[in-house]
Amino acid sequence: MKVIDILNNSKKTLFSFELLPPLKGHNIETIFSTIDKLKPYNPAYINITYHREEVVYTTNSNGVKIPVKLRRRPGTVGLSAAIQQKYGIDVVPHIICGGFDAHETEDALIDLDFLGINNILAVRGDADKITGRFEAKPGGHSYAIDLVKQVANLNKGIYLEKLMEEPKPTNFCIGVAGYPEKHPESPNCDSDIHYLKKKVEAGASYIVTQMFFDNRHYFRFVKRCREAGIKVPIIPGLKPISVKHHLNILPKVFDVHIPQELVLEVEKCKTNAEVTQLGVEWAIAQSKELVKANVPALHFYTMGKADNIAQIAKNVF
Repeated sequence: MKVIDILNNSKKTLFSFELLPPLKGHNIETIFSTIDKLKPYNPAYINITYHREEVVYTTNSNGVKIPVKLRRRPGTVGLSAAIQQKYGIDVVPHIICGGFDAHETEDALIDLDFLGINNILAVRGDADKITGRFEAKPGGHSYAIDLVKQVANLNKGIYLEKLMEEPKPTNFCIGVAGYPEKHPESPNCDSDIHYLKKKVEAGASYIVTQMFFDNRHYFRFVKRCREAGIKVPIIPGLKPISVKHHLNILPKVFDVHIPQELVLEVEKCKTNAEVTQLGVEWAIAQSKELVKANVPALHFYTMGKADNIAQIAKNVF
């Protein structure tokens, strides 16, 4: 079922979460173990991230370091199919700009369509870790809106090349990302909302937000979106803090703010186990307030960990 239909047909706040594909050479059973711990809370759908290639350095026989590109987490399409087949839960694979040209993107979308997967999340993807800039692969897309347009075209039976046979339209529901504290590369919030609206107008059916730790950011973001004429569901994304260094790494990587009240409490913790429990309690409080506000769903970024998410879900759903 399409995510938009799942949302529209529900009278209560739904539960969903995001998974990372296993590292190359690892076993799919670790993913199944995570899902098994969260399945009792009736996830409405499961997101699967996509990852671009990374640059690592190896030393050649002359002792010179040379850059090598590799993909550490392949398998999003296969993992999505395996989860949907095994659990009967709708999946939402991510489709990204970074590292893929338009023809590779079309091939991935065709594979997903063959497999009966009707949902995707279209995101630009991360900037290059070395240069700090995002650069599209030759023949690829520079912005998420271009991905949305490509998928919307496939839904109309418009492929990149003219087909000899009658083209079969796909049937994808398209989700996109939103940033309650604005995208780190956006000059201001108004500009950010402007381009988000363009993605909706191009064919996106719903929005899922970047993580935030103060619900006021989410409520202000929704208000700005509605004032701008964006009417699609806006799903809050949550990530519980679980280790002390999240205080430094999360703001740096995701450009989010952590409330001083939470910072002070984390700094009092003597172990990461205490931090994890504090993160759970904070996320439970966030979740309950959001459920009371009748948000369409709560979407959790698991980062490969299920125990803390399960504890939150147990207290909320």
